[in-house]
Amino acid sequence: MAKFDFTRSIEVCAAHYGDEADEVKDYMYGGLDRALSLGNRGLIRFNEDGSLHQDILDAYFKNGFYVFERVIGEQELADIEADLVDLRSRFPTHPGSDVDSQGRQAIGVGCKAPGLTWSKPLSDPLGGTQIANGRHQVKLKELDAAEGAPEAAPFILLGSLQFSDAAMRTYGHPDLLRVAAAVNGEDFAPFNEVLFIKDPGLGAAVSWHQDGDTHWDNPDFDENIHGFNFMAQAYGSSPVNGVWVVPGTHKLGKMDITQMVEDSGSERLKDAVPIVCAPGDVIMCNRQLVHGSFANTGFEPRLTINFGFHKRSSVLDVEGAGIHSPVATYDKDVIKERSKVIGYAIDARQQKYPNEKPYSYKPFEATGENYAWNPEAKASLKDYNLLDLSI
Repeated sequence: MAKFDFTRSIEVCAAHYGDEADEVKDYMYGGLDRALSLGNRGLIRFNEDGSLHQDILDAYFKNGFYVFERVIGEQELADIEADLVDLRSRFPTHPGSDVDSQGRQAIGVGCKAPGLTWSKPLSDPLGGTQIANGRHQVKLKELDAAEGAPEAAPFILLGSLQFSDAAMRTYGHPDLLRVAAAVNGEDFAPFNEVLFIKDPGLGAAVSWHQDGDTHWDNPDFDENIHGFNFMAQAYGSSPVNGVWVVPGTHKLGKMDITQMVEDSGSERLKDAVPIVCAPGDVIMCNRQLVHGSFANTGFEPRLTINFGFHKRSSVLDVEGAGIHSPVATYDKDVIKERSKVIGYAIDARQQKYPNEKPYSYKPFEATGENYAWNPEAKASLKDYNLLDLSI
């Protein structure tokens, strides 16, 4: 990745912190330098036998994340942006509204599964609460938005594949699915899919946390037992609007984040680095990694197409964590039903990019199943995220 000039964004951000401005600037510049020195970014590379290049695997398992550069080309990025503009035009006008700004029925109306969530601008709605089993142990600094800011801003769109065709096609990207197979095995299983929205001057913080819940005390615990997320970036990611991580913490089990904050002397965790990348880059981030993001006080938007995958052994006949899904236990039938989105995504992408070799998902090969992406298939995905495989 070319070394972007993030100076203006960091300066704008730091001004919101008053007496802490100099500390914030030093922290962000220092984190940026460390991030670019880790050696965990580059093109997706496969060996002649189709396996993922060992350098990528080594860097990913060492640090807990990897930045795949230039995964999404200009044509697809333009398609994604157009789709997202249309998608946002169909958001409710405010929390609780059934209509969008044009008086049409807003997306998510009539759904039983959670859809669009909202947050107070520049707040930390999760930190220090019992939401998500209390994983967000500390509350990050909440800042004042500019005069005239809305009372609530879009934050997270859950079950995003039922609403966005562009996100569905990105989900079916053959190289990303090959990476998923390399890390989690060819019988990998889906996790969930969301859009993270961090509008400039509005985007909420996400307090430091680890995503895993189920397997911390598992005798077979390893650094990949809770899976990973892909984070495809529509507009890029900076130290101001992006996710920060503490490299290597995915190997250490469940962390006492409250103690980490105390040891660091502030909410700015020592040794953390920002995940910086350009539009079209895709981050692979281990769910056990300590990570979070500060309120977006800069001027650049971030829109992340987020989707994760598990090892099948991590979810098969495992009791759910109760965060993303009400399903008690993930038996083979639940996993099979939830995996249909992989088949739909592969076909949706093939229809859009017919000259691209599609990915072949091994569990479907074994059963001879074929999935066609059409209006009926899209309609069948309503509330599909009630089956998210949450561990």
